[in-house]
Amino acid sequence: MLSPSIPTSIGESSGSDLQTAEKITSVFANLKSELSRVIVGLDDEITQIFITLLCRGHCILEGAPGLAKTKLISSIAALLDLSFRRVQFTPDLMPGDLTGTEVLQQDMQSGERFLRFQEGPLFANLVLADEINRTPPKTQSALLEAMEERQITVGRTSYKLPKPFFVMATQNPIEHEGTYPLPEAQLDRFMLKILLTYPDRANEIEIIHRASGGEPVELKPIISGSELDSMQQLVRRVPIAQSCVEYIADIVRRTRPGSTDAPAGLNETLTWGAGPRAGIFLASAAKARAVIQGRQHATTDDVRALAAPVLRHRLALTFNAESEGLAADEVVSKLL
Repeated sequence: MLSPSIPTSIGESSGSDLQTAEKITSVFANLKSELSRVIVGLDDEITQIFITLLCRGHCILEGAPGLAKTKLISSIAALLDLSFRRVQFTPDLMPGDLTGTEVLQQDMQSGERFLRFQEGPLFANLVLADEINRTPPKTQSALLEAMEERQITVGRTSYKLPKPFFVMATQNPIEHEGTYPLPEAQLDRFMLKILLTYPDRANEIEIIHRASGGEPVELKPIISGSELDSMQQLVRRVPIAQSCVEYIADIVRRTRPGSTDAPAGLNETLTWGAGPRAGIFLASAAKARAVIQGRQHATTDDVRALAAPVLRHRLALTFNAESEGLAADEVVSKLL
């Protein structure tokens, strides 16, 4: 049963919320239409990225080379009136190459020397961390404070990052030579892990046609930072039923081996499960999906649709499960 203080639909909050909700649906339709000029297929992946943006989250895209991971993110950045930086992660990348560093300078008139902070590529609204698993943990850890606190600390001084701030990372699951697994604490800060698979035959034919001829398509911004901020605020106000929240909590709790809520046989499949942050992200994502589809409240169907992207990188499979070829998504399906 809903609490009397919680509205059961967006319309009960305020009239402007309805307008903003309609704006979100319209912007999403325009976003997909514009992206279809340069990206073939990937409808589910585009939806999940837009959900991440609406929830002020970060996401990681995983897929084989040539599946347009970088192209997809850079194209979305072109449609947002936000500052964008791309960083190619390499084994020799240092933390200061991301955060920036203090540079010794000299006043030409007085001759006095002083340190001045020079901003790194993290000082942008949207940061593309390309092949994030190719840099050592020391550099990967430079993202932790930025992703969680929206600030970075150099020396004794903390610097606020611009608002909004998103990190979208890519990684290749096939080639493991020269790569470094992301720390669990960092993985947990990515709201969604989005998997890109090979296109079907019709889409692959279309991709070949487009890539082998025609002029490059120029994308222009369709949404400003202030508009995105109002949409993000609305998503937080989208109602979600108490039963739906309990459903989310039950799903998350069932991923933890040793828990009284865990199903039989889970101890042989998982070494550990998702934490509370997974439930928070799952509720937020469900709200965003509801608004995108023109609905005024989140349902368990929204939760089920986004359970795999939220949970797949938060579940640690046992050695036996991995040796049998079991995937995290299969575990999530069984839990649901």
